[in-house]
Amino acid sequence: MSAAVESTVADTPVSADRPDGRRRPPPLLRALPAVLALVLLAAAPFFLAPFATTVLGRVLVFALFAVSLDLLVGVTGLPSLGHAAYFGVGAYTAGLVSVHVTSEGVVPVLAAGLAGAVAAAATGWLAVRSSGVFFLMLTLAIGEIVFQLATTLDSVTGGSNGLYGIPAVRLGGTPLTLAGYVYWFVLAVTVAGFACLWLVSRSPVGGVLRGIRDNEPRMRSLGYSPFRYKYVAFVIAGAFAGVAGGLFAAQVRLVTPSEAGFTTGALALLAVVLGGAGSLWGPVLGAAVVVLVRDALGPTLDGHGPLVLGIVFVLAVYLLPRGFAGLAGVSGALRRRRAARGGAT
Repeated sequence: MSAAVESTVADTPVSADRPDGRRRPPPLLRALPAVLALVLLAAAPFFLAPFATTVLGRVLVFALFAVSLDLLVGVTGLPSLGHAAYFGVGAYTAGLVSVHVTSEGVVPVLAAGLAGAVAAAATGWLAVRSSGVFFLMLTLAIGEIVFQLATTLDSVTGGSNGLYGIPAVRLGGTPLTLAGYVYWFVLAVTVAGFACLWLVSRSPVGGVLRGIRDNEPRMRSLGYSPFRYKYVAFVIAGAFAGVAGGLFAAQVRLVTPSEAGFTTGALALLAVVLGGAGSLWGPVLGAAVVVLVRDALGPTLDGHGPLVLGIVFVLAVYLLPRGFAGLAGVSGALRRRRAARGGAT
């Protein structure tokens, strides 16, 4: 039955019209904001100081981490509190590969993504069999286990002191020591990772994941296996969380157990909620708010950055229940209402 449904969906022509009857803009015009944002990000080191460039790089790293979590929370409907476990696994893996093997190019980052995927595959087969509060608590337990392992395995992770002395990323044998070069490396990998997650979200697999999120019994009756699809989403999200962790290790060159701790996972979930779950681009804005308040404004707030983040979260819940991404939906609804009024007159 599922094959017949997929065939029917594939054969259905997609209308180029909006619900209000207007024509959709061409693909190139719709992609223009993303292209402009990418150009501005690429040009940022020419206009920003080294510290500001480094902070912007941290925004990109945390944005990729938040978007990988959004694949679970917003697309699949699996809210996780332990996603930082795979971020930490990726960070430690990239650091160890850089120290003991090579720091050339994307090798440590790819190793970090593979480690994140393996860790997610090893733990996800149990986690995705649950749902709701049980899933939330299982992922929290997984995160705490990884955090404790990172703290106690001194010979591997450096314990509470962290893994330090990570060499700089090398391209063609040349170490990237300037903040701008490291930033461009982070930007390139982040854009590639975001593109991959966007393609997954827009693919038939992403459509099935949204169907499972909205009505799992119906998708099961159509012949889909919710466990199989949720498990695949869990592994993919873990892999890109590992990539984000690898980028973190490449930029900061120090990995501590806190990277795999509850606070990191909670901040990523906060970024997803602030940006708007399910939109993918919304968590990027949410991550920017979290990192800017924590890293850029934190030192000027006498350590009250977490308090400010809490206030921002409360205001967002009341004023933006769908996050920043919901603003686009509100503006679209207003345009459709004005068009409907114009048609009525």
